[in-house]
Amino acid sequence: MLSAFGGGRLFGEATGAAPRRVIALHGWQRDHRDFAAVLAADGPASGGRAIGAVALDLPGFGATPPPPDGWGSAEYAAAVAAVLDDLDGPAVVVGHSFGGRVALHLAAAFPDRVGGLLLTGVPQLVRRVPPRGTLAYRAARRLNRLGVVSDERMEARRRRSGSADYRAATGVLRDVFVRLMAEDYEAQLGSIHVPVSMVWGESDTAAPVSMAERAAALVPGGRAKLEVLSGVGHLTPTEAPAALRAALERLLAEVAP
Repeated sequence: MLSAFGGGRLFGEATGAAPRRVIALHGWQRDHRDFAAVLAADGPASGGRAIGAVALDLPGFGATPPPPDGWGSAEYAAAVAAVLDDLDGPAVVVGHSFGGRVALHLAAAFPDRVGGLLLTGVPQLVRRVPPRGTLAYRAARRLNRLGVVSDERMEARRRRSGSADYRAATGVLRDVFVRLMAEDYEAQLGSIHVPVSMVWGESDTAAPVSMAERAAALVPGGRAKLEVLSGVGHLTPTEAPAALRAALERLLAEVAP
């Protein structure tokens, strides 16, 4: 059942009973339901026990209204931070894909309120070489701002050049997506001083394992542990809920107060 959290600004679903120590953050164009099989009592490997958690709909997805403007991950993290007050002690934050970007900012900005991270399928964790065509696109965008290239031609170019996620995004969420594409998370990775569990699909093309390996090496003190799941792609919460549940159980035991 949907409930309001963080002073009524975010919606999501609570599972289990107190103490609730987990926040789950979904991927782009997804919602809180992705985590049902991971957190609920009837999920695989649950043993009939639900995890005390809050699975959120991030702003612009599911039941939560969109942000007022083109937020980046840091602004999403600030919004989620209000939900930390609804939990019992430091949170273990589970972040899939886009949710993992937000989770990293949350842990970096609120180190005393986040006790552990479980990251899965998070794109662009480390800096990448800009793809071919970037300079041409930037030139076209500048010409558009000068009035040389029309808005219609610029939009057609965006649609040709953009990903399926970009083409599907509308309104303020397109601005959010463009901003996210310019981000990386090396600074956040380097500032984390809590245990980090990374569970990755071997066949994830949106967030390759090679990138996850580079990211794990940036977490100080060897606190990041990477587990690679054979035959699993990008949607780990729905493709491999039992593996994600097991990793979460281990992390909760590790950071138990």
